[in-house]
Amino acid sequence: MDPMHPYEHLSLFTVGLILAGWLIAVHALMLAKPEMVQGYLKKFPRDVLAGQILLGIGLAWFWLLIAPDNMGVLSSLAMDLGEFNGAKPVLRILVPVSLFLVAISVRDFLAVRALGVLGLLVAAPLLESAFLKDPSSRLLVPIYAYAVLTASMFWVGMPYLFRDAVAWATADQKRWTMLSLTGLGYGVATLVCALAFWRDF
Repeated sequence: MDPMHPYEHLSLFTVGLILAGWLIAVHALMLAKPEMVQGYLKKFPRDVLAGQILLGIGLAWFWLLIAPDNMGVLSSLAMDLGEFNGAKPVLRILVPVSLFLVAISVRDFLAVRALGVLGLLVAAPLLESAFLKDPSSRLLVPIYAYAVLTASMFWVGMPYLFRDAVAWATADQKRWTMLSLTGLGYGVATLVCALAFWRDF
């Protein structure tokens, strides 16, 4: 059995392309359809259905990380939690029940909290793909991952900050354009580095 977790097999090149594609697509849409994107972002914090869907995805992902060892492909993402391995059976029950109760009882900012949960989960494979790799340009990936981690912790604990950030970003069209161009530039830089320097990593 391979002792390495699947995250450790992730290619910096592949992750770089995916990240670049995501950044370019999102920020290009922000530039091309500013009114549509701004309108959705303003409504997003109180979109209960989106929150329940995102929370369901986050729950499924987390459960796979603590899945029992005898479930075949469903166990492929299971992680060693070290001294906390003994808590896995309890977490397999407690986490789904807790998140279900949150999904049906919490209405305010559920979508933002759920997005934060997903952000915390996404950061791990991003960081792992760049871990101990040679090209210094790889730092584009962990820098983005740590930004996501930081934002996600605030979104889970203080979700109203997402609303405030959206209000700030959308208050001025020049500010919105500058933020969109910055994100687009980061995506293009990531794509260039992936194609030029990360093919062997």
